[in-house]
Amino acid sequence: MELFLVRHAIAEPYAPGRADQARALTPEGRARFQRCVAGLERLGVELDLLLHSPLVRAVQTADELSRLLVGESRVTPALAEPPTAGLLDGVRGAESAALVGHEPWMSDLLGLCLGGGAAPLPVAYKKGAVAWLRGEPTPGALELVAFLPPRVLVKL
Repeated sequence: MELFLVRHAIAEPYAPGRADQARALTPEGRARFQRCVAGLERLGVELDLLLHSPLVRAVQTADELSRLLVGESRVTPALAEPPTAGLLDGVRGAESAALVGHEPWMSDLLGLCLGGGAAPLPVAYKKGAVAWLRGEPTPGALELVAFLPPRVLVKL
């Protein structure tokens, strides 16, 4: 299978008195991520499953990513918390799936996918970045095809 781990796009900064879950994408963040999605589209990426965190910024990022979707999209609270091996069970049977979530958990998830442990890898997982993996959705059984920061995706 092809698995895409996506960090949400640029969102409003945290501010006292504002619920973290309600932070939305900024207009710049949305526009930049639309260009990232266009880059993925030019690479021929098509998704038959899209799972995302329930936090507004991840929902909005998934909404932009949905133009690559030919299957179903659903919310999973597991993408708004530290990853476990059970998270990968949710993509079994898909040919191509994307998971949209948050740092530091996307780095932890990437470490889980590649090495079997939840230790984060030393990568700069910028907002809107995509890790493209291939293999069996089991901890340690996936290989990294590409790590695509936003500056690369927008140039494709």
